[in-house]
Amino acid sequence: MHTTLIFLLALIVAWSAGYLIYRAALKAIRHRDEFWRRMVVRARGPVQLGLMIMALSFAANIAPLPPQQGAILRHVLLIAFIACITWIVTIMLDVWMALHLRKFRLDVEDNLLARKHVTQTRILQRVTVVLVIAVGVSAALMTFDRVWQYGVSLLASAGAAGIVLGLALQPVLRNILAGIQLALTQPIRIDDAVIVEGEWGNVEEITATYVVIRVWDKRRLIVPLNYFMETPFQNWTRKDAALIGTVMIYLDYGVSIPELRAEAERITRASPLWNGDVFALQVTEFRQREVEIRILASANHAGKAFDLRCEIREKLLAYLQRVQPSALPQTRASITEAAAVALN
Repeated sequence: MHTTLIFLLALIVAWSAGYLIYRAALKAIRHRDEFWRRMVVRARGPVQLGLMIMALSFAANIAPLPPQQGAILRHVLLIAFIACITWIVTIMLDVWMALHLRKFRLDVEDNLLARKHVTQTRILQRVTVVLVIAVGVSAALMTFDRVWQYGVSLLASAGAAGIVLGLALQPVLRNILAGIQLALTQPIRIDDAVIVEGEWGNVEEITATYVVIRVWDKRRLIVPLNYFMETPFQNWTRKDAALIGTVMIYLDYGVSIPELRAEAERITRASPLWNGDVFALQVTEFRQREVEIRILASANHAGKAFDLRCEIREKLLAYLQRVQPSALPQTRASITEAAAVALN
């Protein structure tokens, strides 16, 4: 009964101390922004756990416990301490990432630098979290005499645990290494416009093992990290978010190219989607019954480029129907005099 009271009192003191520290921290940052309040709330759990471990460890030293029970309790507290340290390190990484990314905004037109830093920081943070958890699990395993070798094997990237364990962890390790390469070389970044497996979309999320592509029709394409290091793909915004949109039209040989060029330029310049950089109208091919015309117009990012192309098509079609209806594709037939007599 005396031993139980000691441990109960230790837990009450630890919980009370944690509550007081939490309230004091909230009071100290009450004039700060919402970011710091969220950080204090997130830190409450590991701080409370650390205080409880310290209190129980102190109680175990002064309570009259049998040697075997004392050894078991100290072992449990050691594992809890390792878990607490791992938890604190992961939260510190999250706080560092949040602090670093506060000055970078993705919701602006020119967000190339922001996307670069966000991608690099998130990948490195997630890979580091995986490694920290692996080290924590390894340290916990090594506290057991019978299974310490498994902890060493996990800490050594599962290479010495045997062929079975190595093969099982090979995809995970490949993706972790691919994540490090991706963070350093950055073939893709958050919000990049890419074509993967024939699907056009934007990079929505990059985790420690896979990438989420938000397809244009709101589907999500899940791709392993190592895919981007081993398979060719298209990145439309690698160096610059601006893109040149292409509009292809097929018209009759009787079309007036100068008038069509003037109307297409007027439509493009009047559009708020055009960024004022590139415009061109060119005859790119002669076909058997029609002429191929290509219009180039640039926009600040892929979404605007797509909308600009649609706007040019729609307004040019209305113009052709209204002003140059004879320029629309036609099928010509020639009736000879003999055929006309036969028809009559």
